[in-house]
Amino acid sequence: MSEKFNKYVLALDLVEDGSETEIKDIKKNQLPPSITSKMLYADIVKIAWPSVVELTLTQLASMVDLMMVGGLGAWALTSVGLTVQPKFLLMTIFMAMNVGATAMAARYKGAGDQEKANLILRQALLLTLIISVISSITGYVFAEKLILFMGAAEEKTLHGGTIYLKIQMVGFTFMALTSTITAALRGVGNSRTAMIYNLTSNVVNVFLNYLLIEGHFGFPRLEVAGASLATIIGQLFAFVFALTYIMKGDQYLHLRFMDGFKPDPHSLKQIVTIGAPAMLEQLLMRVGVIIYVKTIAGLGTVAYAVHQVCMNIQALSFMNGQGFAVSATSLTGQSLGKNRPDMAHAYVHRTRRLGMSVSLILAAIFVFWGGKIVSLYNDSPDIISQGARIMMFVGFTQPLQSSQFILSGSLRGAGDTRATAIITFITVLLIRPLLAVYLINVWNLGLEGAWFAFIADQTIRSALVLIRYNSGKWKRIKV
Repeated sequence: MSEKFNKYVLALDLVEDGSETEIKDIKKNQLPPSITSKMLYADIVKIAWPSVVELTLTQLASMVDLMMVGGLGAWALTSVGLTVQPKFLLMTIFMAMNVGATAMAARYKGAGDQEKANLILRQALLLTLIISVISSITGYVFAEKLILFMGAAEEKTLHGGTIYLKIQMVGFTFMALTSTITAALRGVGNSRTAMIYNLTSNVVNVFLNYLLIEGHFGFPRLEVAGASLATIIGQLFAFVFALTYIMKGDQYLHLRFMDGFKPDPHSLKQIVTIGAPAMLEQLLMRVGVIIYVKTIAGLGTVAYAVHQVCMNIQALSFMNGQGFAVSATSLTGQSLGKNRPDMAHAYVHRTRRLGMSVSLILAAIFVFWGGKIVSLYNDSPDIISQGARIMMFVGFTQPLQSSQFILSGSLRGAGDTRATAIITFITVLLIRPLLAVYLINVWNLGLEGAWFAFIADQTIRSALVLIRYNSGKWKRIKV
């Protein structure tokens, strides 16, 4: 946050949360004396640009990964695609706890309590270590059953998906611990460091993909197993970099093993209080998406390959909303830590403007050049023609998802995770899968029916998140 704003807050007799004067200021979008919109935009961009760059390039690496795998055939695209939801399901618990870590690190940074922020980091890492080890063992043991459950229809697809998921589980804990360090760093507004080590990881991943998928420069041809192995080696690089960084004593967040990892009931309660609803939200989302994906898998290998490609491209556009959501989460948490919900509102208002501008550019690209982008994954005429139609849907969702991500990020920064869990239940677990089943099986709309359901989910979810944010209840949540 800007130094002028920090000095202003210290000199200010803080108004009570929810006071009449404060509410009027929020409605009028008024800023405190000496604080300008330019300063707020600078704070937003300072946190958002490394996150947007990091997340975008990470997804581009994922896209290159899938393109390389796609050269092996539709079966390989489907094999890798079927591992996505089981892996996300296994990530649910620690990713939810990371929401709590981000929110509390931001609150303590805003309150000027560095010791508590570092305590949150240690407690979050302890939780993640325990949860990720259990999850990785579970995923490895039940890998084949999980891929079979996801709808693997061919022996080659089942075999490829099982190998890919098992290798992912070997490096699961390193990836989990890195994500927790990233979450805490973003909470205190340090998104640049995460950008550096995650980009390093992606470069390693893509380079090893080239060597291991097809077998270049004397390396063995490992196909989908090579793609998975390249991913976990890249994740190991990121973990070593992240751990080395936070062990440096000159950083706001620094890990000292001498401080110990003894469970601290109060800190764990704070993380879990925010994280538990987020966990429920993620579980509901995974269940809903799994039902949705299994419905699409029933359309056949080619249709699922098209869906996987378009979702992979769609995920690139998520990076816009998610990158700006990092700013919304961090700045909302820090503002509330200073007892300034009016400033949180001012930050979010401007963050949405920036996110919306980028989303409109992305929408135009996907609508006009969607088919050409799909052709980068596979040169099959069936995949390209059907993919071009689906990319029209991807373009339409851009403004909706940008606003939704940013507002949801602000709510999570305030600790208002219960509301987002309820909204997820309504849209992802009920509306999207049930409507997809109906449109595919009753109206026979095929893959287009599934994407009509996706748009319905995005539209309703965006509206409900906006209603919740505008209610202002997030300003009064105590953590």
